[in-house]
Amino acid sequence: KRMINKSYFNGFILLGFTGHPQMEMIISGVVFFFYTIALMGNMAIILLSFLDDHLQTPMYFFLRNLAALDLCYTTNIVPQMLVNIWGKNKRITFGGCAFQLFTDMVLCSVECILLAVMSYDRFNAVCKPLHYMAIMNSQLCQGLVAMAWLVGVINCMILSPYAMSLPRCGNHDLDHFFCEMSAMIKIACVDTTAMEVTTFSMCLIIVLVPLLLILVSYRFIVVAVLKIKTATGRQKAFGTCSSHLIVVSIFYGTLIYMYIQPGNSPNQDEGKLLSIFYSIVTPSLNPLIYTLRNKEFKGAMKRLIGK
Repeated sequence: KRMINKSYFNGFILLGFTGHPQMEMIISGVVFFFYTIALMGNMAIILLSFLDDHLQTPMYFFLRNLAALDLCYTTNIVPQMLVNIWGKNKRITFGGCAFQLFTDMVLCSVECILLAVMSYDRFNAVCKPLHYMAIMNSQLCQGLVAMAWLVGVINCMILSPYAMSLPRCGNHDLDHFFCEMSAMIKIACVDTTAMEVTTFSMCLIIVLVPLLLILVSYRFIVVAVLKIKTATGRQKAFGTCSSHLIVVSIFYGTLIYMYIQPGNSPNQDEGKLLSIFYSIVTPSLNPLIYTLRNKEFKGAMKRLIGK
C-alpha cells in the first residue's frame, strides 16, 4: 500500500541527514543559529543603508543588494530544511522543489556576478577617486545590478527545466536537504552525461568569469595602493577592500570546491555540509564581516540608536 501511495506522489522526499540521525538535531541547531544571525544582520544592513544619509553611496547600494540577496538565499532553504528535520514528513511538492531549485540557481548566479560588480566599484574608488561618483552614477549601478539578475535568470532557465524534466522512474528520494542541481541529476534513470557537461560548463562561466574580473580589478587596486606614499593612506585604501576580499574568498572557495572539480567532486555527505556552509553560514558571516570592520556602519548604528 505504501508503494502504491508513493507511486502517485509527484514530489520528492528530502532525505537530508537521515543517515546520521544523531547529527540531525545538532545540525538543525547550528543552522537555526546562523539563520537567525543572517536575518538580523542582513536586515540591519538593508535598514541602515536606507535610513542613514551617510550610507547613500554606490558601495552601500551594492552592499544592500547583497544583503537582500543573502536574505532570500537562506530563506529559500532553511525553513523547509528545519521542517523536514524536526517533523516526520520529509516531502516537498514538485512545484515547491522546482521553485527552490530555480531560486537557488538564480540567487547563486547573481551573487557571483554581484561580487564582481562590487570589485569594479572598489577599483574605481581606489584607482579613480576624483571621478568615482561620476563613473559610479545611479544609472550605472542600477544597470549593473539588473545585468546580474538577467544573467542569473538566463542561466537558471537553461538548466532548471532540463533538470526537473529528467525521467526518474518513480525514484522520489533526493539525497539532500534541499532541491539542489547535482542531487536532482543523480536520481535520474537515464544517461545524464550531456546534462552534467552542460551544468559544469555553465558553472565554469558563471563562477570563473566573475572571479577573473575580481582578480584583474584587485591587481590594479594593489598597484594603485602601493603607489600611495603614506602608510595611513595605504591602510585606508586596503581597509575599504579587505572585507570584500574576505567574502569573495569564502564564497568562491566553497563554490569552486563544490562544483568545478570534474571527476573529483566531493562525496554526498561532504557536499551537504559544504552546501550548508555556502548557502547558510556564508550569508550570515557577510553582515558581520562588512559591519564589524566598517567605521561608517558603526557610526550609522550609533546615530540610529541615538535617535
